Amino acid sequence: MRYITIPFLYLTTFFISIHSQAQIVSDMDDESKLYAETKQVNQFFRRFNGEEDERGERYYSRDKEFRSPKLRKNYITILFDADNRGIHDELKKEFIEYVTNRNNPVILDFHEGEWFSEVTTTFNYKGKDRTFILFMKLEQERLGYKWVISKVYSDAFRDYLKRDTTQHGKFLHPLSHELDFMNLRKVFQDESTVDRFVVRDYKPDYLSLFLYEIKMGNLKFKTIRHVKFHFFQIDNWYFELSEFNRPGYNTGWLISNLVKVADKDKDLLRKYIYYEDK
Repeated sequence: MRYITIPFLYLTTFFISIHSQAQIVSDMDDESKLYAETKQVNQFFRRFNGEEDERGERYYSRDKEFRSPKLRKNYITILFDADNRGIHDELKKEFIEYVTNRNNPVILDFHEGEWFSEVTTTFNYKGKDRTFILFMKLEQERLGYKWVISKVYSDAFRDYLKRDTTQHGKFLHPLSHELDFMNLRKVFQDESTVDRFVVRDYKPDYLSLFLYEIKMGNLKFKTIRHVKFHFFQIDNWYFELSEFNRPGYNTGWLISNLVKVADKDKDLLRKYIYYEDK
């Protein structure tokens, strides 16, 4: 798992130490009513928003308990990975108080607001199994929505496209245009140095290369290894959602990372997640 550590952001990272499941059950008064496993991502949304009861039955806007702050506080408290001890209780409490504020509650929106999935896959690339990270987002399609691939990352491509910026001496003369750029031939004489002739701020387009290699037959899908989600919907906060399959109450889709981060710094965090800082 790739952890997020950005030292110059004023943020407290990683995971939350919460009270035991038994305490939460006690707070909700009836253990038999608490179906703790969050089996689906859609259910995580409903629980976070206070849109279902303890048995998983839906609440609607006409229902008294719909998005009740008390219900939401109870639910959100158990939506953290309890096995991770990295996050302070104070940070979790601050987050819960912020999103359940009676005067300005924060509701997650499945179709709007920024959230996306990170899917770790295995492809066979030119005869070898390699890891490819696919970043998926929802895109509107007529009256509905669909998941689409927005970005791709793989060390297999990074190694192939890595530029050596320490070397100098090879360049096209600034008067090359007077020669109708006939000296371009020297650019392509050595394929290992061609990247020295591109703009300084060039960034490789992994998604285009990914599609090209698939269409050329060099890249064959094998399996999905891991899925997680990144949420940037909440002002000044970021959290990560991962699936846990284990015995007990604290299982299913749970918050596996929580970061307090200023909105102006979120682009830096996105670049880290997208491997664009490499």
